[in-house]
Amino acid sequence: MIARGKMMDLRKLLAERFPHTPVPATTRRLITGLSFLDQAIGGGLPKGAITELISPRITAGSASLVHMLLQAAHRNRYFLALIDGRDSFDPSASDGLGNSCLHHLLWVRCTQALVAIKAADLLLRDGNFPLVIVDLVLNPPADLGKIPQTSWYRLQRLVESAPTACLVLTRQGTVSSAQLKIVLENSWTLETFEDESAISRLQIRVQRSQLHRQGAQMGEAN
Repeated sequence: MIARGKMMDLRKLLAERFPHTPVPATTRRLITGLSFLDQAIGGGLPKGAITELISPRITAGSASLVHMLLQAAHRNRYFLALIDGRDSFDPSASDGLGNSCLHHLLWVRCTQALVAIKAADLLLRDGNFPLVIVDLVLNPPADLGKIPQTSWYRLQRLVESAPTACLVLTRQGTVSSAQLKIVLENSWTLETFEDESAISRLQIRVQRSQLHRQGAQMGEAN
């Protein structure tokens, strides 16, 4: 466990290295600029909520989506945190990721899902990142099973008070507290990856959304 003093020093360092930058978006949405994603989920990734993106097949295109989100962060001038659950992110896998894009990335390299969740806890408390991605697609089911369900609800409580969109990538439904669950319904081949326009044809299906219900409850409370 990180000592309290060291935790505060780390949070200060994060704030200095990745200062909060206003993002041109609607009140409760982070517009990614990826039309196939924004249109499918109602205008962008919801802030103050966890979105779980389920990628049932390893060739569904989740890694390409991460690269596209990083490029979008660079274009829109905000910082993105990628918590890499199996240390699988490859910056060289896309020609579009130059050094300028990587300057907008905080890459947290993990090998265990539980460690990735602890990192997410820290970054969501920090609140300086408009988008925090937790990539658990390659973590085995036994590894994911070590994450207590209470951890997901704690992350949801943290993100509710932050101007942050939290996107968790999984192979199967895992995040019990996710207010939005979406599914990548693709099965790409090597030929597909060679097509530069393939990413724009990603098929996304909304499996569950509790965002409208939450908005109605907030309106009643007001």
